[in-house]
Amino acid sequence: MTHVRMVRRIPPRFSLDVDFPIGPGVTAVYGCSGAGKTALLETIAGFARPDSGRILLDDAILFDAASHVQLPPRRRLCGYVSQSDSLFPHMTVRQNLVFAARRWPRLERHRRVAEMLDRFQLSAAASTWPRGLDAPAKLRCSIARALVAEPRLLLLDECGAGESLLRQIREITQAPILFATADLDLCCAAADQLLLLDAGRILQRGASRDVLDRPASLEAARLVGVPNLFQASVAALDPVRNSSRLEFEHFSLTGPYIPGHLKGDRVWVAAAAESLRLNSGSPLPPNSVALELVRASYRAHSVLLEFSFGIFVTVSHEEFVSRKDNKDWQVEFPPEALRVL
Repeated sequence: MTHVRMVRRIPPRFSLDVDFPIGPGVTAVYGCSGAGKTALLETIAGFARPDSGRILLDDAILFDAASHVQLPPRRRLCGYVSQSDSLFPHMTVRQNLVFAARRWPRLERHRRVAEMLDRFQLSAAASTWPRGLDAPAKLRCSIARALVAEPRLLLLDECGAGESLLRQIREITQAPILFATADLDLCCAAADQLLLLDAGRILQRGASRDVLDRPASLEAARLVGVPNLFQASVAALDPVRNSSRLEFEHFSLTGPYIPGHLKGDRVWVAAAAESLRLNSGSPLPPNSVALELVRASYRAHSVLLEFSFGIFVTVSHEEFVSRKDNKDWQVEFPPEALRVL
């Protein structure tokens, strides 16, 4: 198990303050630009020194402020692929990999290099200089160079690796993978664990789907792009029926029971756009609100509908086409879709 607990102050006013384990499999670090993703990965790799804390990789101490341990990057056995091209320009593709595999005897070194060239479809380009490669080939070469050294932890910093490449990496190495990204779809598709990072702080950590479906705070909900965020007052609580009554500015809804809250409390409520439903006709299902359609925004595989009061609903293209001539719009809020933060 790898564990990172550290504080790193970056002038003038940014501070990276994190404490989390890195388990087996793939962990995604998700955050906006400036959240501290690159600073986190560079510090684990050893390119920057924290002000305090400790970094453990398996049983090895990579950094410990109390005992003044700071292993240099070459001794950490961490593979690191940066955002920019980091290949040695004066070495061919093969020479880049040979350099990374130099700790093995010659025959074993060349066997490993040949195997990695073949796995990443680089054999034909083995004698090519990095400047002669296109961007995808440069990325494959950078990852192959990181893996040929058999790292105990692989760090990928928004390098452009997609789902298929991450899947290929997992087939090659059993080492934990920590990758930084601003792509939520990639987090869902490729990561076992998701870590939300904002302004140098961890907002939430857990299984990728759990974090996205159940944000733990207003800040986490905003970061993962939940569009429906409203303040409400708790009007009633019924633990027997496992329900609550929530009063919003323009409407009221029945929601799940909220343990730890009292009548009159102010809470934030989140609802994913895809969890709300459109209804028509009479009688309307419970928790339906009559609204006006403000605009429809087409997406690749869906349509995002914006209604009055800042309510958003995602529907398929087919459903929107069948309803676009509606004069009256009603949106249903299923109680299970309401997440009280």
